[in-house]
Amino acid sequence: MAAARVTVIGSGVGGLAAALRLAHHGLDVQVFERAAAPGGKLRQVEIAGHVLDAGPTVLTLREVFDELFDAVGERLDEHLSLRPLDVLARHAWADGARLDLFADMARTAEAIARFAGGDQARRYRAFCERAGRVHRALDRSFMRAPRTSVWALVGRAGWRGLPDLMRIAPFSSLWRELGACFEHPRLRQLFARYATYCGASPFLAPATLMLIAHVERCGVWQVAGGMHRIAAALASQLARRSARVHLNRHVAAITVRDGAVRAVELHDGERLETDAVVFNGDVDALAQGLLGPAVAAAVPRLRRPQQRSLSALTWNLVAATSGFELAHHNVFFSDGYVQEFDDIAHGRLPGQPTVYVCAQDRGDDSPRAAGSAQRLLCLVNAPPLGDAMRPDAQEVRRCEQTSFEHLERCGLRIERRPSHTVTTTPAHFHRLFPGSAGALYGPATHGWRAAFRRPGSRTRLRGLYLAGGSVHPGPGLPMVALSGQLAAASVLEDLASRTSISGWRPADMPGGTSMR
Repeated sequence: MAAARVTVIGSGVGGLAAALRLAHHGLDVQVFERAAAPGGKLRQVEIAGHVLDAGPTVLTLREVFDELFDAVGERLDEHLSLRPLDVLARHAWADGARLDLFADMARTAEAIARFAGGDQARRYRAFCERAGRVHRALDRSFMRAPRTSVWALVGRAGWRGLPDLMRIAPFSSLWRELGACFEHPRLRQLFARYATYCGASPFLAPATLMLIAHVERCGVWQVAGGMHRIAAALASQLARRSARVHLNRHVAAITVRDGAVRAVELHDGERLETDAVVFNGDVDALAQGLLGPAVAAAVPRLRRPQQRSLSALTWNLVAATSGFELAHHNVFFSDGYVQEFDDIAHGRLPGQPTVYVCAQDRGDDSPRAAGSAQRLLCLVNAPPLGDAMRPDAQEVRRCEQTSFEHLERCGLRIERRPSHTVTTTPAHFHRLFPGSAGALYGPATHGWRAAFRRPGSRTRLRGLYLAGGSVHPGPGLPMVALSGQLAAASVLEDLASRTSISGWRPADMPGGTSMR
C-alpha cells in the first residue's frame, strides 16, 4: 500500500517538526514555503556581508528539541551546538539603574538585594517557587495536552490536581499578582515583561504567565551560528528522510471534496493530491479565506484588532556601540510603562518605548572591543495593524528617534548608518506572514479564557490540521515545536486505520515546555 501523502504549508518550526515526525513514520511529506529559506519567523537578514537573526532570539527548555530529535533516532548535539547563558538578561533604566538576572537563583537574589533590598530578594525567591508551581500545574495537564478546553484541563489534572490549578490564580492578571509579589515598582515592571514574550499586555495577560520566569531560569541557550540553525537542522533531517521542502513556492488554495481535504493548488497552478494538510501559518489566514473559501469555516476568525497579539517595530543593525556593556539579551525599560501599553491599545506606537536589544555577537565570555562593529537586533512593541498599513512612515521615524534617544539616556550609544540598517514594520510582517496583520503570536493571551480559545491541532474540516504559534499550546520555539508534534500525532492517529504507517503507536507528547 502506498504511503499516505501529507502536505505541510509553511516551514516554520511547527511545520518542520510536524513534517519530521510524519516523514520518520514513512509518510510521503512535502513542505511548501513561500520564502527563500526555511524557518518562518525564524528568519535572517544580510547587512554588509553579515547575516543576522531577524526573528526569535531566545531558546529555552532545550529538552523539547532533544526529545524531538530522540523521537526520530537522532541526537540534538550532533546537529546543533547550544550553550547555556549565565546572564539571562541585562536590564537598564534611564537614571542609570541596572539589574542582571542569572541562571543561578542565588546570584539573582544577591543582585536584587543590592538593587532593591533584602526583603525584595526574599520575595523573589518566593516568586520563583510560585512560578515553578504554576509550571508544574500546567505542564502535562495543559501545555502538552492535545485538547484545550477547561474541562479537558480539569480532567487531565484530576481531582487531586484541582487545588493546584486554583492556586495558580488563573482569573487574576499578571500585573495584579506581581504587585502582590513585589513592592518595588521596577521589579514588578521587569517580571511583567514576560507577558510580551507571548505578545500580550501585562495588564491584560493572566497571572499564569509567571511560569515563563520559571522556564527562563531553567536555562536560556545560545545557538552557535545563529537561531536559524534550528530550522536548518530540522530541514536537513527532512532531506535525509526523502521529504521535500519546496522553497519560493506557496499553496494558493486547498481543495475540499465530500467534506474532506483532497488536494492543494500551488501559486503556479499545479495541483497536488493529498491525504492531509498541516497548515503552519497564521490561523486567521485560513479564516479570512486566503487559501480558498472551502476552508474558511474550518477555524474561528479574529474579528477585532484587540484580539490579536502584539506586533513589533525592529531594527537590524551592524554598528559599533559604546558606553554600555551589552549582554546577549538586554532590556532598556521606559519610565512610562502604563502609557506604553495604552498607546499600543489605541493603535499607536509607544511614545516612551521599552527597547529590547539582542547583541548577537555577545555571550557570557565574549566582550567586544570598544568601537568594533557588532550585529544587533533592536525591538519595540507595536500594535498589530499591518493590514491597514499602520503605523505610517512618519510615526515609524518618530518612534525610531525616540527609541535610540532612550538607549543613549540609558548609556548605550549606537553608531547607526542607514546603509547598515534594516527596518521591519508591522506592515512588513503582514506581508511576510499573510493574514497576520503583523501580529507575531496569533491571538492575544488576554484573560483566563484566551488559552482555551486557541485552536488545537484538529480543525472542523477532515484532513486539515494546524501547527505553529497561533495554535495550542502557543508561541515560542519550544511551544511551536510541540504544536507540530501534536499535529503529527493527530494526522497519524486519523490515518492509521486506512494507510500504511510504520511503527507508530498513540502516545502522550514527551518533553518540557516553554513560552519563549
